[in-house]
Amino acid sequence: MPGKKLRILVVTQYFWPENMRINDLVRDFTEKGHSVVVLTGLPNYPEGKVFESFQATPEMYDDYHAAKVVRVPMLVRGKRSVSLIMNYFSFFISASVIGSFKLRREKFDAVFVYAVSPIMAAIPALIIGRLKKAPVFVWVLDLWPETLRAVGVVKSNFLLAVVGRVVSWIYNRADYLLLQSHGFFDNVKQYCTKDIDTQRLVYFPSWAEDDFSDSETKNSQLLAHDQSVFTVVFAGNLGEAQDLPTVLDAAEQLRGKVSIRWVIVGDGRMSEWLSEQVSSRNLDNVMLLGRHPLEEMPGLFARADALLVSLKTNDVFEKTIPGKVQAYLASGKPLLGMINGEAARVIAESGAGLTCASGDASGLANITMELANADASNLTAMGKSGRAYYLNNYSKSRLLAKLEDLFRTATLRKATR
Repeated sequence: MPGKKLRILVVTQYFWPENMRINDLVRDFTEKGHSVVVLTGLPNYPEGKVFESFQATPEMYDDYHAAKVVRVPMLVRGKRSVSLIMNYFSFFISASVIGSFKLRREKFDAVFVYAVSPIMAAIPALIIGRLKKAPVFVWVLDLWPETLRAVGVVKSNFLLAVVGRVVSWIYNRADYLLLQSHGFFDNVKQYCTKDIDTQRLVYFPSWAEDDFSDSETKNSQLLAHDQSVFTVVFAGNLGEAQDLPTVLDAAEQLRGKVSIRWVIVGDGRMSEWLSEQVSSRNLDNVMLLGRHPLEEMPGLFARADALLVSLKTNDVFEKTIPGKVQAYLASGKPLLGMINGEAARVIAESGAGLTCASGDASGLANITMELANADASNLTAMGKSGRAYYLNNYSKSRLLAKLEDLFRTATLRKATR
């Protein structure tokens, strides 16, 4: 089996031209000569409406670095919780029925699920995996149903229990569950049967896109370099979970006291609220740059003196490591974390920066001032420590080689059976 080129199906609700880490995985496997097919929906994250470029020329998005892209119809996210739930359900139903039909002539050695929310994206993968007699790998990046409760999308205990049964059904039928954080193991086990083979549970964290590894060589058109001000950059989804109101409170506390600018880049459900608050509170030390392609982030990071990650506190988020943490570490810049749990542990263990408790505006203001007043040599040392920690723990080449070995082992095992 070693050396044999694999036929891989990737099932993901989110895919290029949306900025997702799964794009990186697909490109890597096609560059290694494997045959990859991606089953996905219509690009509409995070704005909640289908990208205009896709609407204009959808045929331009049928191929991604030699990977065949198969898209199924679905309802878009919109801006309300009801439309988001409908978006989740429409994808897994459409992918299960229409996706199975579109792939009826394809053969696969492995089926891989990019299981950020919603976990129901794994259902079409399990159906197709059964039809094709191929092992199914679910990369668990969010904890369901706990995440639904944590972000307030679903509050009914009855509905959460129903989703919990669906999660249990999925976990017990997947061949492998790949868990992005050590904190996920106990939670996932409670939805599995007691006699589950623990070898099916594999620690498999995220990595950073290649461009972040040489961010210092990049230039940015988004932000001018200014040595007279300490620049804190936040990049990513602008949603309720990121606790942006507390970030603005910290910025307001420091306004006029120290030369710090807070640069927020991204889009999401809190975008309009952020713009209104920055204007109404006259936060001239906060810059909102909007959404930009992933390729522009390394250059922006090179302009930063520190990179900020924030997340509300609850038992779910404390077990999660936001994907941006790996990108921040890879960039070789100091980190500021207003976050608890696993992510705070990684920042402290790596020596890459400073943390305070989730929701603590004064704590964030204090650690930001501490970094702003630190010697340049100390900041450089933090960045180097984070970069070294990234290479030792989250190297993309190592992780994808590990995944390739898992595919081969599972395929051989399935064939033997």
